[in-house]
Amino acid sequence: MTLQVQDRVSLKPFNTFGVDVQAQQFAEAHNDADVREALAYCAEQQLPLLVIGGGSNLLLTADIPALVLRMATRGLRLLSDDGQRVVVEAEAGETWHPFVLWTLGQGLSGLENLSLIPGTVGAAPMQNIGAYGVEIKDVFAGLTALDRQTGELREFSVDECDFAYRDSLFKRQAGRWLILRVRFTLQRVAHLHLEYGPVRQRLTEQGIDQPTASDVSRAICSIRSEKLPDPAVLGNAGSFFKNPVIPAALAAEIKLQYPGLVGYPQADGQVKLAAGWLIEQAGWKGFREADAGVHRLQSLVLVNYGEATGLQLLQLAQKIQQDVARRFKVNLEMEPNLY
Repeated sequence: MTLQVQDRVSLKPFNTFGVDVQAQQFAEAHNDADVREALAYCAEQQLPLLVIGGGSNLLLTADIPALVLRMATRGLRLLSDDGQRVVVEAEAGETWHPFVLWTLGQGLSGLENLSLIPGTVGAAPMQNIGAYGVEIKDVFAGLTALDRQTGELREFSVDECDFAYRDSLFKRQAGRWLILRVRFTLQRVAHLHLEYGPVRQRLTEQGIDQPTASDVSRAICSIRSEKLPDPAVLGNAGSFFKNPVIPAALAAEIKLQYPGLVGYPQADGQVKLAAGWLIEQAGWKGFREADAGVHRLQSLVLVNYGEATGLQLLQLAQKIQQDVARRFKVNLEMEPNLY
């Protein structure tokens, strides 16, 4: 067996919250063969398997009684190019932001609005990651996944992934599918999305009236760096709560009491609220209890100031949920996966 399995490994370096829990066993997969070896090993040892990528969407609340397999596969390639549309493929273990920069370096657009999102390529479809008006599903060309039940490879189209807001088939069936590589359809002629958030304003401030995809990427990196703490400096998992979608009648009721309500009407008649605005109005922005806290600049982000446990962060999140539900009759859903 070429898979290198280690006993009792701290997962602190492998989750962006920097929570110190131990994996019963730990290994890294560098190719498909390693993945299959891990599955066979777990079956033989009757041990659960937990697959992780960059650890940017995890909240670990206890030691993990499993083999934790970190996807460390590497590989970027151009699959097809008709002069306008280009299909690219990346292995699941590739870090997301360097992959985005690689596509921009190839003269391709489509992923620039998703710049500086933490995590790996393989985790991106699970959450249908999105930012500044673009989601994975908008540029998705397919993926290859391993069926953990049968050991067979399966190709998924965009419809088969059943993408939704920060959700997908792979998140709902997390124990079954192991994503190996992902494909994206990108453009040689940029069709830029500048309408969401302060992107256009930032470009104007920089004196850029005819932006390129790289200009948009740099502007978004600048905005994100100001709003979100660097996990290497302050442990966090980015946005901790999903923006809730509620009936229009409830949104109107809240607006009567809070005229500044931030909401976005949806095609189905409902309204998507800004979770961060709700949390800030409830007074949680900048809150700290021991080493678990809410970021002082962005109330959507929970942070670990050093030695917070996953359980402490979870308890803080639950207090925020209960308070927002009491004040606004709105239920906030956590984004990270809990273990």
